[in-house]
Amino acid sequence: MASNNLLFSFLSLLLFSLHLGQGSSSPVHAHFYPLKLFVFGDSYVDTGNINVNTSSARNFPYGITFPGFPSGRFSDGRVLTDFLANYVGLKRSPIPFTAWKKTGSKLRAKCGINFAFGGTGVFDTLYPFPNMTTQINFFQNLIANSIFTSYDIHSSIALVSPSGNDYSFYLATNGSPEGVKPFVISVVNQISVNLKRIYKLGVKKIVVVGLGPVGCYPSPTAPSFKKCNETMNSLAVFHNTLLKQAVEKLNSETKLGGSPNFFILNMYDTVLSIIKNKGNPKVGATFQTPLKPCCFGVSSNFSCGSVDEHGNKMYTLCKRPDLALFWDTVHPTQKGWFATFNSLISTLKRI
Repeated sequence: MASNNLLFSFLSLLLFSLHLGQGSSSPVHAHFYPLKLFVFGDSYVDTGNINVNTSSARNFPYGITFPGFPSGRFSDGRVLTDFLANYVGLKRSPIPFTAWKKTGSKLRAKCGINFAFGGTGVFDTLYPFPNMTTQINFFQNLIANSIFTSYDIHSSIALVSPSGNDYSFYLATNGSPEGVKPFVISVVNQISVNLKRIYKLGVKKIVVVGLGPVGCYPSPTAPSFKKCNETMNSLAVFHNTLLKQAVEKLNSETKLGGSPNFFILNMYDTVLSIIKNKGNPKVGATFQTPLKPCCFGVSSNFSCGSVDEHGNKMYTLCKRPDLALFWDTVHPTQKGWFATFNSLISTLKRI
C-alpha cells in the first residue's frame, strides 16, 4: 500500500545487525533455510524501489528509526521484508530491483531481489509503477539471463504482498458498490495465477500476505481514531476467505504427498488482536492508542512527510514511534511490524 491511499543506499551489515534488538525477530527458526528471498507486491514489503520524486517514503521523517534517513520504506524503520529476511537467516534484506539494475551485480543479489513497488497492485493502480504481473516478468527475465541458478531458485522463498491497493483504486475510480464482490473475486483469482506462476518458475516456498483489518487502519477511523469501519472489514474477510480457498487448491495441486508450498500470513486476525489488546505483551510491545498514527497530515490535504511551498512541515509527529502501532494512515511502525511479525511466526515455522 502507499501512504496516501484510502485503504492502504542501505546502511552497512554491521549497522543492520546492531539494530536487531527491538527492530527484529529472533533469527532462523524456520525449518527451511533459504539461500535467497524474492519479494513481490506493494509498500508493505517495498524496501526502496519507489521513486524519489513520487513518494512520501523518500521524505523526512520516514526512516527516522532505521536506517536514520528516508530509504524508501513506508515506515519509520523496518518493514515486513526486513523481519522475514532476518528470521530465515539472511545477512540482509534483498536488494531493491531498481538499485540492483544500476549494477547488475550477481554479488549484490546474493540475498535475493525485492521487486515490490509501493502503491502497486495485482492489476494496474499507480502509473507508471509495475503491477505484480510485471514484477514477476522482471524475475523471469533475470532467470532467463542466468542471474540466478536453478539451485538458487529452488532453495529460495518468495514473499508476496497484495495489501489492498487494487481496492483503493477501484473505489477511487468510481467503482460501483454492486461490483465490489465480483472485483474481489477477480483480484484473488489473479493472485492465484501469480502464485502459481512464481511456483512454476522454480520457487517452492511461497508466503502470501492476507488482507489486514483495513477498516481499522487510521485512514478510515480518522479523526477520532477509535472506531473501525466494519463495512471495509467485511470486504477484507471476503478477500481472505477466497484467498484461503485459492491457496488450499494450489497446495492440493502441488503438494503431491510432501509439505505445502504456499502459506498465508493471517494479517487480519493478528493485527485485530494487537489493536484489541493494545499491543503484543509477549514481545513487550504496547500501543495505548493503536488506531492513532504517529505521523499524519495537519489536514486531509496533507500526509506524513508533506511540506508547503515554503518548506514548512504540514504534519504532526509523535515523540515515540515505538509506542505507536501505525506510522502513517496505512502503514505500521517498525515496532508495529515487530509485534505483528512475532505473532505470525507460528505460520513460518511450518515452512
